Amino acid sequence: MTQGRGLETEGRRGVVNAEQGVRGSTAAGSGFGVAGNGHGVARAVLWALAAGLAVRQTVAVLRLPPGERLLDLETWIGENGVLHVSGSLYESGKFTGTPFAGLVLKPLGRAAEHALGVAWTLGTLLLVVALGLVAARALPGTVSRRTRLLAAPVAISLLMLSLPVRNSFHLGQTSIIPVLLVLLAFFVARGDRGEPGPGILIGLGAALQPAVLLFAPLLWLTGRRRQALTTVGTFAACTALAWVALPSDSWTYVTRHLAGAGLGESPDSLANQSLHGALLRFGLEGPLEIALFVVLAAAVCFVGLRRAARYALDGQLLLAVAITGCVAVAVSPTAWQHQLVWVLLALVGRVGTRAADRPVWPVVVVIVMTLPGRMMLPNMTVLHPVRDNVLLITALAAACAVPFLTRTSPSFERPIPTTYAKPVAARWRRVPLAPFWRRLVSRPNLLLELLAIRVGYSVYSHIRAAATGGREAAESHAHQVIAIEEALGIDIERWVNHAVVKAKWAEGFFDFYYTSFHFVVPLAILAVLYVRRPADYRWARASLAFATLLALLGFWLYPLAPPRLMPGLDYIDTVHGPQDLANPDYGPMTTITNQYAAMPSLHFGWSLWCGIVIVLLAPKLWMKLLGLLHPLFTVCAIVATANHWVLDAVGGALVVGVGFTLTYLLAGPRRLEGVMPTAAPLVWRKRSGDSGSDESRPGGADADADADRKGSGDMTAPGLRDPGPKSAAR
Repeated sequence: MTQGRGLETEGRRGVVNAEQGVRGSTAAGSGFGVAGNGHGVARAVLWALAAGLAVRQTVAVLRLPPGERLLDLETWIGENGVLHVSGSLYESGKFTGTPFAGLVLKPLGRAAEHALGVAWTLGTLLLVVALGLVAARALPGTVSRRTRLLAAPVAISLLMLSLPVRNSFHLGQTSIIPVLLVLLAFFVARGDRGEPGPGILIGLGAALQPAVLLFAPLLWLTGRRRQALTTVGTFAACTALAWVALPSDSWTYVTRHLAGAGLGESPDSLANQSLHGALLRFGLEGPLEIALFVVLAAAVCFVGLRRAARYALDGQLLLAVAITGCVAVAVSPTAWQHQLVWVLLALVGRVGTRAADRPVWPVVVVIVMTLPGRMMLPNMTVLHPVRDNVLLITALAAACAVPFLTRTSPSFERPIPTTYAKPVAARWRRVPLAPFWRRLVSRPNLLLELLAIRVGYSVYSHIRAAATGGREAAESHAHQVIAIEEALGIDIERWVNHAVVKAKWAEGFFDFYYTSFHFVVPLAILAVLYVRRPADYRWARASLAFATLLALLGFWLYPLAPPRLMPGLDYIDTVHGPQDLANPDYGPMTTITNQYAAMPSLHFGWSLWCGIVIVLLAPKLWMKLLGLLHPLFTVCAIVATANHWVLDAVGGALVVGVGFTLTYLLAGPRRLEGVMPTAAPLVWRKRSGDSGSDESRPGGADADADADRKGSGDMTAPGLRDPGPKSAAR
């Protein structure tokens, strides 16, 4: 009993401290009103961004025709909506809320009916803003003043960009209300003395969305047992009220649609990001699926709620609330996309003992919550289970697996600092132009790199596909290119194309080379550099990114028809086969790529980037010569297959050259001072008179431990001898 009372006291103390930190932090920082000039400018920019996103979201909804906006709102104001039917709420099969929701939200639906959805949209906007403000106030008291000043606009902007909020705006959903009620209960309503206010708010949220009832165990485990009982009591009272007012609907909901199961879309659709939905998508059904779901849900509740209570007692109340919300997402029979705001709140947790690793978890959460799964993972069958359930996987990870740091951890406030290197002196005094672009020599986080490459390529593909200037402009530009090549005497495309077609072995070789090595070779080089030469990996990656961005400008500004799509010029498309040049939408490739993104040629540009990187970094002469073959074969392939003009290759070479130049101007030379050329372990040369023991090495055993702590490739520890320009160049 004494131990139980101690735990309860500790729980109350931890939660109270967290609440006082929230309320006190605002006062200590003079609200959000006092800031330095730099912070003031940053706040103004971020608030302008948040306002712009809010206006854009509102206008995007209201400009749609009435039949295409606020689709779920039709369940209220439509011809067969809740406001117009005298029978059951669930008769049409479209209403997905609880009977209590149908009872208390009818006035909102009536207002939306009279205002054609404008009031509903503006009300949703105000709810999102309120949610962002409360979440910003709920940050732990240990965050910096700058973070506290900028938190509110950043939180609102992230909410506006997130898939759940965008989905709520488009469909006209009210799923933000339970989330806001929970945050108000924990961070605004006074509950440090056991007042019933927080319990009433959470109980109301649970009456609207039953999974919110899981916050009652969180209150109980953290010593707020009176509020936990109030939560359950409020939920029971609201449910009883719905039973009295709508007995038939309440019976239908409990017996057929408990917690929303069976309402709305099919529960096995991709929109249902719960364990139940995932099991159905895996092909399980019937008693086996139900039993497995119950077991998994119980395990997630046990692990997740214990973790949430631990972080609440640690003073990280917002993280505890987010974890509990993620548990609710996973174990609810239906968790539609507009109900997943909890996952976004989980980014407040701190993960990693090194400063360089701190951004990984927040960035992953933001990417998952703002981008569709197909942008994060390639369209490969083996990856479909991950791609289709990426929101659920993130929620489960936050609830049960991600090792968030506690405030008692030495790394919570003072992570291991990142070691930066300095480039060798440049030829021009003002280089680097961006001194804030500091160079790291350790490997970047692999997960972030993979996500950045995949998302970056998805964005590139989307922009490339959208940069269509029309067939007439593309063919006109092609005639300009032909005229320039004729004037220069380099119009060899047709001759090479027909010569290769006559030699079947050459046609097969160049078709294979064109379709097979465009992505494989650059990714292989990046992989080798990541493992063996992390500092050079960052330099090479930046150069490639600049070249690709510049190429996108070319696609937008100068749409160009390739030789194979020019009618009347007798080119043979050896890769894609004959095309119907009389049809503006000819060819199967039109549906998946922009046919007129030919200038510059990134087929050649990326291959030239590969050749330059290999020549600069390869240790052997034969490797350098082999690296030069790739751009040579590529330029032959793009011309022989009639996919590019010769000047396209010149354009590709130009953007690659500018990419390397920009990297040099902004970040300085590739070579770094005092950095070994590879990520191999440190090897100390034995000097005369040294005994060879650990104590005779610089720093002894502590130096080795420090080197291990810094990670592979981090060779900037004090005492390292500068290998010299020649060694660093290799």
